[in-house]
Amino acid sequence: MDPVIIVGAGPVGLTLALALARQEVPTVVLDEGPGKDEPRPARTVVLREDTAALLERLTGVPLGAHGMRWTGWRSLRRRQVMSEIAFTADDPAPLHIAQHLLTGFLRAAVAAQPLVRLVVDGRVDAIEQERSGVTAHTRGAQGTWWRGSYLVGCDGPRSTVRKLQDIRFPGRTAVERHAVAALRTELPWEGRALLHRMPPWRSSGPSAGEVTARPLPDGVWRLDWLLPQGKDLVTPEVLLSLVRETLAGWSDGTAPAYDLLDTGVHTVHHRLARRWRNGRVFLAGDAAHLLGALGTQGLDEGLRDADNLAWKLGTAWHHGPHEALLDSYQTERRAVVAARLRIADQVLPALRGAGALRHIVPGAARSHDTVFTDGHLGRGPLGAPGRYGDSPLTPRHLEGVIPVDTAPGAPVTDVRVTAEDGSFVRLHDRFGRGALLVVLIAPGTGVWERKHWMSAGVMPRLAAAVSALPHPAELLVAESYPGAPAHSVLLVRPDGHLVAALSGVRPAELYAAAEATLGGAERAGQEQEQEQTQEQKQPKEEQGAARAGSGAR
Repeated sequence: MDPVIIVGAGPVGLTLALALARQEVPTVVLDEGPGKDEPRPARTVVLREDTAALLERLTGVPLGAHGMRWTGWRSLRRRQVMSEIAFTADDPAPLHIAQHLLTGFLRAAVAAQPLVRLVVDGRVDAIEQERSGVTAHTRGAQGTWWRGSYLVGCDGPRSTVRKLQDIRFPGRTAVERHAVAALRTELPWEGRALLHRMPPWRSSGPSAGEVTARPLPDGVWRLDWLLPQGKDLVTPEVLLSLVRETLAGWSDGTAPAYDLLDTGVHTVHHRLARRWRNGRVFLAGDAAHLLGALGTQGLDEGLRDADNLAWKLGTAWHHGPHEALLDSYQTERRAVVAARLRIADQVLPALRGAGALRHIVPGAARSHDTVFTDGHLGRGPLGAPGRYGDSPLTPRHLEGVIPVDTAPGAPVTDVRVTAEDGSFVRLHDRFGRGALLVVLIAPGTGVWERKHWMSAGVMPRLAAAVSALPHPAELLVAESYPGAPAHSVLLVRPDGHLVAALSGVRPAELYAAAEATLGGAERAGQEQEQEQTQEQKQPKEEQGAARAGSGAR
């Protein structure tokens, strides 16, 4: 079968290629650039726990050794401390890392992966689809056509793939503008990130703004200043004034020595593509959505796009058409990003104008500081990983379903599990292999060798049920899981979202839940239709072969 074509070699495109390779799916990555990334210290990314773990699984690189996990977070308004958070193992900090380093690790992993072919200077200018595949043309002195089974546009906000598919990209332009600087200096809160709203050394009114300070390794800080609305030119003199003014304000009037490494202006747009799928062509990352106001990070959502799409494309590539499963990519991911954008667009006027938030943000009334913190730290409606409880892949009307601390469609908690070979691993380490995960909660099994409990109790019956599922699945055993009683069984998607928790071993319900996760009854109907078509074709093919044989005689 033809490889999957990925257009764009940024973090999202490279992540998708590695995620597909993990499932033994070959890819061709078309990079319109020369294959190198210019180091820009002021261009950094903040990764939440789930996306940082995803990248570490795919690259094999401990990203924390190359970025900074903050020790704390502080929020100020004028001179008053509004909130302060100290991060712990149970409440981990985001990971702040230079984007060129992250992309370099991804490129190195791609170079070592034989299933991924990276093509530089490959700018796409045409895409053609047919029933059995898709072709993309790259321009140049010797134009080349690339044949693929599917194509994914990860080619950024000006996506050529999106334009060639005639997909609209409505939204808001220049929602926020930030001046950015990366500098090496000493600040009074080593290792802690800071959001300072309405700093007292700034003029009052709409230009009071806010400044964010986020540490990086080796004494480097990234500073972002919210700029007033408008298109005023941010000159080098303006940026230097902001740096000196801010450092002096944080250091009791005397600015510490600093080494300015890089500067820039970052403009935030809010846009959402009307469709994320057109036949065999998909969109992901900035090609599908733009967000970033109030501290939210667009790369996080792009990486979650890749994680969601990879196992679905892998299933279709290995096991044939799964149209409902592929359709669910748009349904699930677009709904999550749309909700993020909707909330951000609604709260922005209230936050900038000091209005009330009670009827805007879902749940109880939330303070302005809480909303900002949610966005920057990946929490709440603005930042937490999306849930797919309303997904068409969520099984309905199952008997024996029980509640646990993880809601259906939400990411599962990382617990220690015993794998089929008897080794102890983390549950999250089993994500992304294309297999469903079946987790039995069995207290006490951790102290026994696998050979003793694999043939005891409910295990033989559960192992038989797992082997009979309509999709490859891995059986794991956990001592405990938050909110799950002993002998309950969890079914988890390949991307780590809970399908259902069942009370005990229920083969029929487990099969139904797995079937729903693959697209439900539609898949069974497709298989039956394919079998009938094959049966109808076979006699005709045999008759044609007989006629051909008699003609030859």
